[in-house]
Amino acid sequence: MNKSNLLYEGKAKRIWETDDKSLLISEFKDDLTAGNGAMKSTEEGKGALNNKISTQLFKLLNSKGIPTHFVEMLDDNHMLHKRCEVIKIEVIVRNIATGSLSRNLGIEDGKKLPFVLVEFDYKNDELGDPKLNDQHCLILELVDEVAELDYIRYMARKINRILEEFYLKRDLTLVDFKLEFGRDLDGNIILIDELSPDNFRLWDANTGEKMDKDRFRQGLGGLKVAYEEVLKRVLEEK
Repeated sequence: MNKSNLLYEGKAKRIWETDDKSLLISEFKDDLTAGNGAMKSTEEGKGALNNKISTQLFKLLNSKGIPTHFVEMLDDNHMLHKRCEVIKIEVIVRNIATGSLSRNLGIEDGKKLPFVLVEFDYKNDELGDPKLNDQHCLILELVDEVAELDYIRYMARKINRILEEFYLKRDLTLVDFKLEFGRDLDGNIILIDELSPDNFRLWDANTGEKMDKDRFRQGLGGLKVAYEEVLKRVLEEK
């Protein structure tokens, strides 16, 4: 399967059309951004690591009955997937308080939440990805009805249960993560985008060491080494 026209370029990926109208190719980039683009850098090999990690997690979720856009990994930096219409809602799933949740609400950093928190952000860089409630989503026509938001929440919690258990067996704590959903050509809502340490907060379950993009956000260094360790653990048979 070959790339044809460049359809879209984002912070972490380029999306290419193919000769099959139902399929697209994501090219994973080595670029690093944070703070809606305020911080920028490049880490050689980061894109390939994210592609490989995402591939394994999409395969896992597919095996558990989660519908996703994933088809196959073509090479180190390219993934073949279904064409979907992106739902412009970033779905944030939180198990432990940290980052913006702690800053905005004063919840102690590292505190285990009493239940899984699912939040919606508007996927709009110009507006700074503001928080959304159900009524906002309807006003902005991001979904057709509240039942679709309920389904997205249900799927987000189900994905969280699968991944939390998967990571725990590999001595990683799933702190929080971002998901994106889209509509396939039949109108079904399915999981899209990527499943990588760029979008996941992962802490070593024994040491608390950060194994995700917070190493870049917080100037800790060692990002590629951390991502390589995550891939190594993801590939372990448990």
